[in-house]
Amino acid sequence: MTDAMDALARSLSINKVPDNWAKVAYASKKPLSAWYNDLIDRIQQLHDWTSEMQMPKSLWISGLFNPMSFLTAIMQVTARAKNLPLDDVIN
Repeated sequence: MTDAMDALARSLSINKVPDNWAKVAYASKKPLSAWYNDLIDRIQQLHDWTSEMQMPKSLWISGLFNPMSFLTAIMQVTARAKNLPLDDVIN
């Protein structure tokens, strides 16, 4: 067994998000079981959102990987729709 596999097994046995997973995932201090359930909820939200291809009435913003980019996109869409300069749209 390699060192990486051993580290993964140790992390799983103590309910900790493995370091190599944490490098490519969203930041969280939750234990592995809660982190995994949260990840499933995030994936489901993104799946539902992309299958409908329209803006949802409500959104779990902290579930997004980069909420600021979403808010910036909303400001841009609003500015275009109302024919306003983007600088006049305040976040």
